[in-house]
Amino acid sequence: MKSGKQKGVAAIELALIIGPMVIALFGVTELGRALYQYNALVKATRTAARYLAQQDLANLSTGDRTAVYNKTIALAVCAHPVCASMDPVVQGLSEANVSLCDYLTCAGTHKSVLTGQGSVDLVSVTIGGSGAQAFQFESVVPGILPNFSFSAIKATMASRYF
Repeated sequence: MKSGKQKGVAAIELALIIGPMVIALFGVTELGRALYQYNALVKATRTAARYLAQQDLANLSTGDRTAVYNKTIALAVCAHPVCASMDPVVQGLSEANVSLCDYLTCAGTHKSVLTGQGSVDLVSVTIGGSGAQAFQFESVVPGILPNFSFSAIKATMASRYF
């Protein structure tokens, strides 16, 4: 007689558990997507900073320096020196999200680091920040993981030429 009373219990338990399980599954998936995008932005920032640090900016003409800055921004946005037909590293990333700083572009805020042998000029590339420059993560399921802005992702390296 007990089996007759227990027939619908498994279906009811499944119905009670399946909702939270689906929500947890989508939440973990979206969190993984957010971490993947953050990691891609960190790598793009480092690549662009490495390229900028290898340039002898002081000995370039203004036009050549502008070309180096444009190439650096393109490396940060689409991981390629020319972004014309390339997709961005992360959907929604644009040149407006990238800022550069070296001893020529950030005169008031740029720092040289003193070492025992003299000083080292630093270059930095930043993706994101505040306001219009912030990079927004767009969630596929905003009801589970809401849209949010990443904090500024910055890579700073010593310039090869100092």
